[in-house]
Amino acid sequence: MLELTEVEGRMPYASNATLLAFSADGRRWVYKPEQGESPLWDFPWRSLAAREVLTYEVATALGLDIVPETVLADGPQGRGSAQAFIDEDFEFDPRTLFKPRPSPRLWPVAVLDVICNNADRKLGHIIRQVGEDRLWAIDNGLTFHSDPKLRTVLWGFAGDEIPDPLQMALERLRAEDAPGVVGRVADLLSTEEAEAFRERVENLAHLRVHPLPPEDRPALPWPVF
Repeated sequence: MLELTEVEGRMPYASNATLLAFSADGRRWVYKPEQGESPLWDFPWRSLAAREVLTYEVATALGLDIVPETVLADGPQGRGSAQAFIDEDFEFDPRTLFKPRPSPRLWPVAVLDVICNNADRKLGHIIRQVGEDRLWAIDNGLTFHSDPKLRTVLWGFAGDEIPDPLQMALERLRAEDAPGVVGRVADLLSTEEAEAFRERVENLAHLRVHPLPPEDRPALPWPVF
């Protein structure tokens, strides 16, 4: 577990405690202590840190370098998650990636969100790194629920066939890595959520298309940005 030695301050605009912290080697991390989580009616309290970590681990298993390194950490405010700090380009407007349709660059985020059951993919959770034309998907705590929860701004892909490289990544995950990742979800969350994750991977690999928006619940997060 990563040891965080110092907290510099709180990050703005976050609903949960989100802190800028440092590890002993001087690296900067976005630290989200479990005790700083706001209770939710549908996600167990103090479970969001594990969900952040698992989303990174699933992205890594898929070969997708789109989630900053995220690990379990212990810091001045107790146990939580720590995500490698990205120097965000605040001049970047993610809305430019949605005109007239979502950019193909967003497909990896869309696939990751489907199998991780992301309940809160907002526009503002897709950022660009300063000095690089590189996109990152952050704020991945509302994930891995056993019930269908997908709420996303990426429904523009609904019904479209998943690009071949991502389909191959899904097949590899299903055939080779899923047992290890499923076990990891069971260890950090629950066997019920682990089984639901396995089923989502199987279903998406079989269907080969992005699902359609739900009609029995809100399809978009609020606010969308």
